[in-house]
Amino acid sequence: MNSLIEAMGLSALRQIDPEAAHGLAIRALRAGLTPKPGPITSTRLATTLAGMDLPNPVGLAAGFDKNAMAVDPLAMTGFGFIEVGAATPMSQAGNDKPRLFRLTEDRAAINRFGFNNDGVDAICARLAKRSHVIPVGLNLGANKTSTDRAADFARVMETACDHVDFATVNVSSPNTEKLRDLQGKAALAALLDGVMDVRGDTPVMLKIAPDLTDAEITDVAGVAQAAGVAAIIATNTTLSREGLRSAHRGEAGGMSGAPLFERSTRVLARLSTLTDVPLVGVGGISDADQAYAKICAGASAVQLYTALVYGGLSMVGRIAHGIDALLARDGFATVADAVGSRRGDWL
Repeated sequence: MNSLIEAMGLSALRQIDPEAAHGLAIRALRAGLTPKPGPITSTRLATTLAGMDLPNPVGLAAGFDKNAMAVDPLAMTGFGFIEVGAATPMSQAGNDKPRLFRLTEDRAAINRFGFNNDGVDAICARLAKRSHVIPVGLNLGANKTSTDRAADFARVMETACDHVDFATVNVSSPNTEKLRDLQGKAALAALLDGVMDVRGDTPVMLKIAPDLTDAEITDVAGVAQAAGVAAIIATNTTLSREGLRSAHRGEAGGMSGAPLFERSTRVLARLSTLTDVPLVGVGGISDADQAYAKICAGASAVQLYTALVYGGLSMVGRIAHGIDALLARDGFATVADAVGSRRGDWL
């Protein structure tokens, strides 16, 4: 019955503006109108990432709960960890609407939000009140009008470090002009140094784009390892439109969802040959087989977002239980044992 109700709800939400539908989904979470299995775990699923104990390796990617409005309800939907944000030093409205587009035929989405959020102070005030059911992290961003974006990342980190279990440096969004320029070797090293100086004991992750060249991936891996980054999240949205069929395929912004799976998994596998830094696989996951494929390609954990638009939050549990069954099928005692076991398939 719950699955039927969720399916009916998803169908209704897909009839209205995507951003408005997303706002209604957050309200539904806050009202308790979503699956609540609690953190799903088993002896095989339990794992660690960046020194954090996770009940399972399935996380929520940044962008779903930008302003930390529904952290506690989300923690009860089956995830092993959650990432909120992105947060910038000052609140900002983001880019003009419409800025979110469903690509239903492609099981994808394009967004050009531009880091719309309430600002780090408001977000941290909410995070300070959360329960500590599972690890929660914050995606760090820079204001569009900033004259020193590297300093913005450090400012957000310094404000948030006492309220989160990890933080993610996000220099890979395509929706803030010239932000991706910060993925260059020298600029990235300087930015990470500033963030690491003020992080306290909070693990810092780095989120990268899927559109990097092999040389750029090599540079990023080296800089991240030298800076002491706790994990690399691969990947953010792509500027590619290869193979898309939907009417909105020409919209500007970052594309996420099913068509990103292969591209992001190949970047992940490549990274896993270049660094010992743990990796988080994100991009195009819509079922347990794809989540498991990313783990076998080199990911210690995975994250979901766009697939939830099409499958609902009940898919979190299906994916976690599915990974458990796949680990058992292949004779792995733990998630960690499976990491990188089929890397060669993606190189």
